[in-house]
Amino acid sequence: MANSEAAPGVRSYRKGPERRAQILLRAMELFAERGVGASLRAIGEAIGVSHAALRYYFANRDELLVEVYRTHENRVHEAQARERSAPEAVSAVAMMERSAERNRSIPGLVELYATLTTDALQEQQHPETRAFVQARYQRVRADLAERVRAGQESGAIAADVDPEDAAALVVAASDGLQLQWLLAPDDVDVRRSLELLERLLPGAGPAERTAAEP
Repeated sequence: MANSEAAPGVRSYRKGPERRAQILLRAMELFAERGVGASLRAIGEAIGVSHAALRYYFANRDELLVEVYRTHENRVHEAQARERSAPEAVSAVAMMERSAERNRSIPGLVELYATLTTDALQEQQHPETRAFVQARYQRVRADLAERVRAGQESGAIAADVDPEDAAALVVAASDGLQLQWLLAPDDVDVRRSLELLERLLPGAGPAERTAAEP
């Protein structure tokens, strides 16, 4: 696809932030539909943006993938904030069930997340990806642990359950189930499987104080 992007050394783009956001949106739509591209150049060709333009805004493929997923999460959170008039009581497991239900329509972005977590294991080759995934896991575990504590305060969850351990278990179950779903979508029902886990970690009820959704 032809385009008129400037060369990477020419820093005369107008509306730079807007153009960067537009590229991220195109890439996110591409990944949601087709999965992750093999290279920065291949991604650029698929979305109609020159390799030079991508390199102007993103130093490498890792940076683009991280920013696409971060943009996706921000859009989800913004949409949820618009839909809610007040905080609602949701258990740690139910939060992941909702996420799994949303992801059914965007398997490509689930694949993107799986790619990021796999790349994060290779610290030397993907330091930026590793830092992003580590920070995200830390944030999600902290949020889920707060929900478990709220359940304990209400008496819904046993007091001897360690909140941090429970949060790590919920994340592991959700991520592992979604990976299995990517490989065998007709055989694995992520939400139904997570409902079994919720019997052990139910919500706290209407009085629960919740943190931001991961």
